[in-house]
Amino acid sequence: MGPGPSEVHPRVLSAAGTPLVGHLDPAFVEIMDEVQDLLRYVFRTDNQWTIPVSGTGSASMEAAIGNLTEPGDTVLVPGNGYFGERMAAMVRRAGGDVVTVDAPWGEPLATSDVAAAFDDHQPDLFGFVHAETSTGVLQPNVPELTAIAHDHDALVVADTVTSLGGVEFRADEWDVDVAYSGPQKCLSCPPGASPLTLTDSAMDKVLAREEPVRSWYLDLSLLQDYWGDERAYHHTAPITNVYALREALRLVAEEGIEARWERHEQVASALKAGVEAMGLALNPADDYWLPSLNAVRIPDAVDDGAVIAALLDDHGIEVASGLGDLAGDVLRIGCMGYSARPTNVLSLVAALGDVLDSRGAAVDPDAGVAAARRTLAE
Repeated sequence: MGPGPSEVHPRVLSAAGTPLVGHLDPAFVEIMDEVQDLLRYVFRTDNQWTIPVSGTGSASMEAAIGNLTEPGDTVLVPGNGYFGERMAAMVRRAGGDVVTVDAPWGEPLATSDVAAAFDDHQPDLFGFVHAETSTGVLQPNVPELTAIAHDHDALVVADTVTSLGGVEFRADEWDVDVAYSGPQKCLSCPPGASPLTLTDSAMDKVLAREEPVRSWYLDLSLLQDYWGDERAYHHTAPITNVYALREALRLVAEEGIEARWERHEQVASALKAGVEAMGLALNPADDYWLPSLNAVRIPDAVDDGAVIAALLDDHGIEVASGLGDLAGDVLRIGCMGYSARPTNVLSLVAALGDVLDSRGAAVDPDAGVAAARRTLAE
């Protein structure tokens, strides 16, 4: 129940045990086709360039930023969370010039601030974090942000690592040029093959680069020969991870993407109601609460490390501490994928209340469990 990885569905674990075939075997090529179609469904896109990148979510992140950022490009990145900072670091390594649009940690980017940053800096590329894992904040008004960028002839890159498959995201309808994610969060799949999608205009920028991408392994102009129509060798694909990803995406399709978004919101609402009734607060305001990652503020007198250790040692439940500006102030509690189940939430609320109460915190564990149960019943 931490910020990832989430629990893996038994069907996905079973799929990962499928015997290997070659990465150019006709049977595997059929699997590649199916995975790409399923990824398009989850991203809500018709983009041809929709692939799983070989590597963890940071690999798809670096593929997106490294391929779209040419030396000398100006790239606008968010300054309101840990993963905006990582985005900036990757831009610098790719030779780009970083400019920042800021907001306090725990708040989303304001549309007016993004517009002002575009007027001031005229960036070539704009990256934003749809679901900031460090703060529990969901970025609202995405279509407004993409409209600003496109009015300035900039491309848009979205970090959907903690939202894809669990929180509403519509790549085509919201006019997002590039989106990347990781499989180990709302998709409940082992890390190793990470979703990425690009529009034709974004891929045109990659193919028109004057200087090669600095990473050979993540160069999309080379990877297109393997994931495009040719299915030509570039590197050995992580076959087992692709098996697992296909099964995880099948589960999304069987549930239905909108029903899955609704399940995450319903189950996370019970978690939210439980911790608030107990006497705790979430870091973000309700208007930009992120169902898949709940940043729960802990009492000042309580050591977060001791709470995390007790939850794991005494109750077998994993959560995580805060990052960056929120280190020591919050617990990051995931409600993602296969982990987003009523029994998990009820167990967590009861255990958290017990641990905090035993350390003298002013909480009401019984009220927390009752509120979580009531919300689930409603």
